Amino acid sequence: MTSGSRVWTCVLLLAVAPVSAHAQAMTWPEVRARLQAANPALQAGRIGVDESKATEITAFLRPNPNWSLGLDQVGNTSAGNLFSASTLVGGVSYLHERESKRELRRDSAEGATAVAAATTDDLQRSLLFTVRTAFIQVLQAKAFRTLARDSLTSYDQVLSISRDRFQAGDISQVDLDRLELQRVTYESDVQTAEVNLRTAKIQLLQFLNDPTTPVDQFDVSGPFDFAPPMTPIDEMRRTAVDVRPDLRAAARAVDKAQVDHRLAIANGSADPTFTLDAAIPSISQAWQSFQPPLRQYIGVGISVPLRIFDRNQGEKRRTELDITRTERVEDGVRLQVLADVDTAYATLASTVALLRPYKDQYLARATRVRDTSTFSYERGAVSLVDFLQAQQEYRAVQLSYVNLVAAFLNAANQLNAAVGVEVIP
Repeated sequence: MTSGSRVWTCVLLLAVAPVSAHAQAMTWPEVRARLQAANPALQAGRIGVDESKATEITAFLRPNPNWSLGLDQVGNTSAGNLFSASTLVGGVSYLHERESKRELRRDSAEGATAVAAATTDDLQRSLLFTVRTAFIQVLQAKAFRTLARDSLTSYDQVLSISRDRFQAGDISQVDLDRLELQRVTYESDVQTAEVNLRTAKIQLLQFLNDPTTPVDQFDVSGPFDFAPPMTPIDEMRRTAVDVRPDLRAAARAVDKAQVDHRLAIANGSADPTFTLDAAIPSISQAWQSFQPPLRQYIGVGISVPLRIFDRNQGEKRRTELDITRTERVEDGVRLQVLADVDTAYATLASTVALLRPYKDQYLARATRVRDTSTFSYERGAVSLVDFLQAQQEYRAVQLSYVNLVAAFLNAANQLNAAVGVEVIP
């Protein structure tokens, strides 16, 4: 292992280490579990799915029967009694639904539940992408802070030796002042990294719906490195088509539209209403008016609406068009899913191609140039300008590498979101 690789390995280990012994270092699986359990948006989405399931119960209920009670033939009679000819009539009616309307309503409600569940899963996919981006920002800020602290410590050692050289007359006051002024850059890097790290932690805690944990007692840990993707892109495309929740929601919407069209056709049919009534004309002597006299009777009836004008034509046409619309939406979502996978994979491959020479060559070279320049400057073999230039080049290479690693992790996060599952942990 080269000296540059050893230095960067130490930086990575420090970057993912807890800030203090009391910090709560959470890994990505723990952050993901916390998000799934505590995020208000996901909780609201799950409640929405439960609400949709409740509509399935309503959709499958049978029509309620109707009960009626009436007192007929109340009026002026020869007997002088308003109720002498009255008849007490009671009836029960029931609407019989034909063409499997109740079952189709249930199927339509179940389709709505499936769409709601897939939409909630897609919301979780989007939130996981956003939260993992914030998680990566914390890791990146920790890597920057570790690098800034390491650079400041190294520069302070050079300053200490330079002060000794100034006392011995090896360098001038101007050179020492320039070295002292250059330290401001490294101090600024440390302070900026501290602020960025704190801000990233605050944002991550907000996503986790955790306003009570102090920022100083919250920390995350995870690998801050890169590795080429091992899964072929064709397999990722197939996986995305199978598991992406937004595509699943579009497919369920097509199924629901087909059920709704069958329901619209069924609703265009006529449903008969069956009636059973009974009368008691024997309250007084009214039963004697029947020939022959009749004390009680029952009757049955059926009524059927004549669907002459309203045969649900508009809803039939609307639901038929809705099938085509949802199919086109599904086609568009499918194309977007494949485009997301291709774009994310290309970005990831490009980032890996940029990172490889850094890890194989540039880090070690920058470290070697800095160490050689520092060793030579301490012994008066190189000028101050050459020494400062080597320091700046080392700092630039290290910062670029941290940014590229963060870009790789973000690209991997984007690819996971595009596929719908974590193909790159």
